[in-house]
Amino acid sequence: MRQEIKRVAERIAESPDRQAAAGAVLALLACGETLVRGGSIDTDLSFALSLAISTTTPAGLLRTRLATAATVGLTAAGVVSLVSFHLLTVGGLVAQLLVLHRLAVRGSRRLAVALVLPYVAAALVGPQINEIRVYGVVTAVLAAAAVAHGTGRRARAEEVARDATERAMADTHHEHVARGERARIARELHDVVAHHISMISVQAETARLTTPGMPEVGAKRLADIGVTARAALTEMRRLLGVLREDAGTPPVTRRPQPGLTQLNELLDEARGATGAATRLIVSGPVAPLDPGIELTSYRIVQEALTNVRRHAPGAAVDVELRYHREVLEVRIRDNGPGPPPGTGDRSPGHGLLGMRERVAAVGGELRVGPAPGGGFLVVARLPLAAAEAVR
Repeated sequence: MRQEIKRVAERIAESPDRQAAAGAVLALLACGETLVRGGSIDTDLSFALSLAISTTTPAGLLRTRLATAATVGLTAAGVVSLVSFHLLTVGGLVAQLLVLHRLAVRGSRRLAVALVLPYVAAALVGPQINEIRVYGVVTAVLAAAAVAHGTGRRARAEEVARDATERAMADTHHEHVARGERARIARELHDVVAHHISMISVQAETARLTTPGMPEVGAKRLADIGVTARAALTEMRRLLGVLREDAGTPPVTRRPQPGLTQLNELLDEARGATGAATRLIVSGPVAPLDPGIELTSYRIVQEALTNVRRHAPGAAVDVELRYHREVLEVRIRDNGPGPPPGTGDRSPGHGLLGMRERVAAVGGELRVGPAPGGGFLVVARLPLAAAEAVR
């Protein structure tokens, strides 16, 4: 029940209409208090009523773009009311605390602190009148408390958001590491264990068929060995399929058209071949792509990594995928020596020519050459809309 009341109160507080209504109610209260105190006010009553309205109605603008200006104006009116009439109405005090708290939570915290200082000045260096000092001290203390509470609430919200982001990044990193490890285990099992089990089966069958005069019991045992080896190979392949699916790779080993899902595997191979740092950076909203775009992107990265190994061995490489609404931008940059002066391409071979042909086939653009600050840069822009049209 308490949580429901809290949620309803938050919805009311977030509603611009409710804020305007609250400002109007505070203005009515302030005007009523001013009329009640009319006998003790030495200045024109109409001016006092104007100040009462000015110290309350801006609170109704907290959910608008004028919130900061309304806070400054309300504070100025409050100080004038305190100095001129030696008081600040209850409605004006409540409105002042609301706007300062809101400014500390959503706006400039420095400005919120600065707006407390006029009340401190009115209490310390203002006219030598007891009412001004008392009201000034009370208002300054309550305003400082409102700003402190708003600042603390804002800091807690920022900390919660920061912790959530760090947890999400850590979970993603752990998941990526686990998938990479499973993929490596699956490849090692497939490359080593499956080969040896297959050899056991073949050798058992070969020994049974080619050994002359073998007793029937021995032949049967060799046949059983072959059957057992084939059964073990089948079970192991099923297990490998589960590992590959959990690692995010297809369960089959024949992949004539690789895509971006195999990019991590390609980068792992590059790291293993050169020992240099190779990073994958993804930015923008990731979305499923046309298989032709994925294949082109994969081949561009593959050829660029091959060129780095050939022309800049040991250089670190950054592979970046930038997802835009209509374009996928693939950037591969290394920190090697770069191309010779006066040449745009690193090599006259077929690698860059193949890249240009692949990019042209999907209607994209390719730019290669020295990178700012050193190294070599390959940038391919692949139009996703064009790929949809071709399909």
